[in-house]
Amino acid sequence: MERLILSWSGGKDSALALRELRRDQYCEITALLTTVTEGYNRVSMHGVRASLVEQQASAAGIPLVKMSIPPGAGNERYESEMRQVLTRARKKGVCGVAFGDVFLEGIRHYREEKLSQVGMKAVFPIWKMNTRDLAMQFIKQGFRAVLTCVDSQRLDRSFAGRSFDETLLADLPSSVDPSGENGEFHTFVHAGPIFSRPILIRPGEIVLRENRFWYCDLIPETRRRKPVS
Repeated sequence: MERLILSWSGGKDSALALRELRRDQYCEITALLTTVTEGYNRVSMHGVRASLVEQQASAAGIPLVKMSIPPGAGNERYESEMRQVLTRARKKGVCGVAFGDVFLEGIRHYREEKLSQVGMKAVFPIWKMNTRDLAMQFIKQGFRAVLTCVDSQRLDRSFAGRSFDETLLADLPSSVDPSGENGEFHTFVHAGPIFSRPILIRPGEIVLRENRFWYCDLIPETRRRKPVS
């Protein structure tokens, strides 16, 4: 049985990759690996609080490994930190890292090259799947997600904080990939068949950062809110 780590952003592509990997009886997911920005304690690019990703890992029944990088860290620092994490994992019998990438060839080649340098392989469980089909599968299989980060050059501010559902898909401009594969948006998955329980959240403040990205802060809840009568 192959022992793998899954690169974990907390978003829907990571969730779909985990769903596919769990169907494979010949692999074992030993950990979820996420990158957290120091000082903010949030998932890099997605802007999600690390505590929410910890809840996801707990609900999935898989240990979480957090790799911290300073704000604005370049590729050199990121690659150095990643090399250390993967070298430790390799010594424990992990042979590869799985990713939720779908069709960006440049990113795939980059990952394969860097992993080969530490004697590991890259695995792409949802590679080349149709992104509209993936989006519909995600919804119909009972996954639930919220848009946490929106590229203001591709989408309006109003999309930040919206649920990833069929209504949202219908509202997306034709130039935007249904799964946000080109970086148009990022998501946080708060329920679905890969989890033993939902992650309770409520939307918070929406802010513009780097003069480009709208972030919707997701705030952890301790219990379900009563419906308004």
